[in-house]
Amino acid sequence: MSAHTATTGVLAESDSTKRQEILEMLAKAYWMEIETVMSYIANSVNPDGVRAQQIIESLEQDVSEELGHAKQFANRIKELYGVVPGSMEFNAEQTYLQPPEHQTDIVHVIRGVIEAETGAIEHYNRIIETTDGLDWVTQDMVIAILRDEERHRRLFEGYLREYETDRSGNARPA
Repeated sequence: MSAHTATTGVLAESDSTKRQEILEMLAKAYWMEIETVMSYIANSVNPDGVRAQQIIESLEQDVSEELGHAKQFANRIKELYGVVPGSMEFNAEQTYLQPPEHQTDIVHVIRGVIEAETGAIEHYNRIIETTDGLDWVTQDMVIAILRDEERHRRLFEGYLREYETDRSGNARPA
């Protein structure tokens, strides 16, 4: 039995160059999520202090969600006839999510999360634009993941505003 080749869409032979571009973007998204999981685990364990608990709990919840995103990207890579990369292809990039020098520096962690979520949002918007009109399945999946990332960023922006406001309600300089 021979395999049937699609004549239209992302699986068409005529769109193999575009499919390869999408696969590269999905691999980057996969690594972004994997790296975020590693950083969120560290940043959900290391913090100390009275006010750290809410951040710890949020990051612990996000670990599962981000890992789920990585699995979705991995599955889509395979569906598009790509190969999910192995650990030897990993290159860390998230310097902003490294644990802070002082374990009570919760603002450092919050800012790192906001930067990670912003980077994901920007990359996922590029995937959505690239797949428009060609790969509806990937586009739909990434739109759903984008919503999660926007929600995460909004939550941590709220945490940052709270940390930057003193008890009298006046904002402190960042």
